[in-house]
Amino acid sequence: MNITLYYQEKGNKEPFILLHGNGEDNSYFKHQIDYFSNRYRVIALDTRGHGKSPRGTKPFTIEQFSYDLYDFMTSRKISNAVILGFSDGANIAMKFAMNYPDKVKALILNGGNLNPKGVKRTTQIPIELGYKIASRFALKSPGAKKSAEMLGLMVNEPNIERTELSKITVPTLVICGRSDMIKKSHTKEIAENIPNAKLSIIKGNHFIANKRYLTFNKEVESFLQTIQ
Repeated sequence: MNITLYYQEKGNKEPFILLHGNGEDNSYFKHQIDYFSNRYRVIALDTRGHGKSPRGTKPFTIEQFSYDLYDFMTSRKISNAVILGFSDGANIAMKFAMNYPDKVKALILNGGNLNPKGVKRTTQIPIELGYKIASRFALKSPGAKKSAEMLGLMVNEPNIERTELSKITVPTLVICGRSDMIKKSHTKEIAENIPNAKLSIIKGNHFIANKRYLTFNKEVESFLQTIQ
């Protein structure tokens, strides 16, 4: 790895890695870090180019972020971990579990998608417009370049084939809000194509881990109790 990822850590038991969404940082999981630290060694990362983690020079892609996670775990001698990913973090987690199955004990996928078509058009259209505008000024403005990279992750990625999901063989919880920006049919498709995955749809929007954390945490906790 040509960069060092910033992270918060609390607890000293089994590793439990949290991966935030696009344009966010580890603080998104403030209601999970404390809650799960009594039973886990909770590690909340800042993805490359997010929060306090440097951008580096490697590609700004979901695939690269999965490589970064592997390097992070290897450097800290973490043989495997439970991984909870939100939004782009869920997409990173899916890629990681397919590339490095031995490094994952269980997955919680919150608000992930296989491709941009999984996002409702009412959400995706403004993102596409913002990406076009930012891309136009990217060569002249560092701020526009950064915005273009961030928005580009949602316009051009992820690119996960439905058939690839069969590679994920660890216990998996697919969880979303009833009013999520990801199409409900798309979320169901993810759950149906991961062997023995559990699907949970709870009240709330895309940001249930942050806004509906009491219900979200109980759902995750209940799932984790089944894999002990």
